[in-house]
Amino acid sequence: MLCHIYHHALHDRFLEARDLLLMSHLQETIPVAGDISTMILFNRMMVTIGLAAFRLGKIWDAHQCLSDICSGRVRELLAQGVAAGRFSDKSPEQEKAEKRRQIPYHQHINLDLLEACHLISAMLLEVPNMAAAGVDESRRSRIISRTFRKYHDMYDRQVFTGPPEMTRDFVMTATKALMKGDWKKCSDLLNTLDVWNLVAGDNSADEIKVMLTEKIKQTGLRTYLLAFSSQYDSLSLSQLCSMFEMGKNEVHSVVSKMMINRDLVASWDQPTETIVMRKIEPSALQVLALQFAEKATNLVDANERLLDAKTGNYGYKDTENWRGGGGNQGSHFQGRGNFGGSGQSRGFRSGGRGGGRGGGRGSGGGRGRSGGRGGRGSGRLRPVRNNNNNNNNKGNRW
Repeated sequence: MLCHIYHHALHDRFLEARDLLLMSHLQETIPVAGDISTMILFNRMMVTIGLAAFRLGKIWDAHQCLSDICSGRVRELLAQGVAAGRFSDKSPEQEKAEKRRQIPYHQHINLDLLEACHLISAMLLEVPNMAAAGVDESRRSRIISRTFRKYHDMYDRQVFTGPPEMTRDFVMTATKALMKGDWKKCSDLLNTLDVWNLVAGDNSADEIKVMLTEKIKQTGLRTYLLAFSSQYDSLSLSQLCSMFEMGKNEVHSVVSKMMINRDLVASWDQPTETIVMRKIEPSALQVLALQFAEKATNLVDANERLLDAKTGNYGYKDTENWRGGGGNQGSHFQGRGNFGGSGQSRGFRSGGRGGGRGGGRGSGGGRGRSGGRGGRGSGRLRPVRNNNNNNNNKGNRW
């Protein structure tokens, strides 16, 4: 079955390969099979399906198939290389078995082509998502490709970025251009990649370049509308067509799909062929309610931090110990002791309620000079003056 699906994907029959994979439920049984050779064949089959989907312009399907394999150790998962690490925990027998499982060189899948297809599909999905996240705060937590986000953040943190050299550099440079709205530069950078010449078939490279250009135009249009729609009251359809070199039917299709998915709050004005923006702004009462909720949240957080600092529990509140019901971690308790008379005495602050007579009620009483023995405790003792002027007897100072 795996070889049959692999054969369909190799000849760009993506729908047949996908249907066979879903009907056979191989993706559920392969991980628990335990056979490493079968798992390697499954990985190669998934990669081939992803490449077939990319060649046919099915960007979402291509990303779904390639994301799991390309996010980790690609060479080992495809049996096209052995990880050469100094601190490897593999035994010599395991290393020999891994080398025996390697695929012959003439059957290798080009890793540069694989990386280019994965990163470009992730770029076409993530760039509009990142543009929408900059406007709508509710979409900031939605991440489609963590690998692409990691590479993009690393590229942004670089102090100096030279001209692109590797496939990843070309894709990251094209991403920056597309986010600025320069879809022509993005298209030129991706079409100049040499990996497209490795695709088998007559005129396959030209077909991929044409497909990429169309997808980049559509992604650029979506990114432009998501990022700058709040700056317009209306947009002309003919102007959008001239900006992105697209036909009216294509622009109308893309914009209408965004309206249906609620990515763009707007409506069509058919007589004038314009897009009328509907700005949804909160009312004065809603703004005050949001401000009140934010301040209440900050107040609750500040009170919890202050309470944790005083009690020392740091978020954990045991019912008994937190209220001073037992042990040495309770709240301070002020007791009154009687050391030989009803005169002036000194009480104690300690960590619990239990204790000996004559030392006050707090645990951790001591020996008084004027009376009986108090109970021994491990609480922290602090003197508190108790003004009782019947006579001048004083208790012990701790």
